[in-house]
Amino acid sequence: MKAFNKMDKDGSGIIDIHDIHGVYNAKKHPDVIQGKKTEDEILLEFLDTFEAHHTPNIDDKRDGNVSHGEWIEYYNFISMSIDDDRYFELMMTNAWKLDGPTNVRKAQAFQY
Repeated sequence: MKAFNKMDKDGSGIIDIHDIHGVYNAKKHPDVIQGKKTEDEILLEFLDTFEAHHTPNIDDKRDGNVSHGEWIEYYNFISMSIDDDRYFELMMTNAWKLDGPTNVRKAQAFQY
């Protein structure tokens, strides 16, 4: 929830496009550079990643807003492929640049 709260800039309990402007930069996305998509379209696709796990049926309504439940379900899905809770915590801390204890040796081992 630390990562969710970091993304939820206005504290509404929902992450929407306004929250991720300035946090997620789409200007250098290849489709934006080529003029195929706007920055907002890329940002909405990013948000849709979280909703896709919550509403897997294409006919279900996706609203471009990520709720606590959608966020948790997405990361529950991701965590199934991670054997160690400490590794998951480190992954989240590094991916979302969260404050927290970091083991430098472990962090370096996870860089590809």
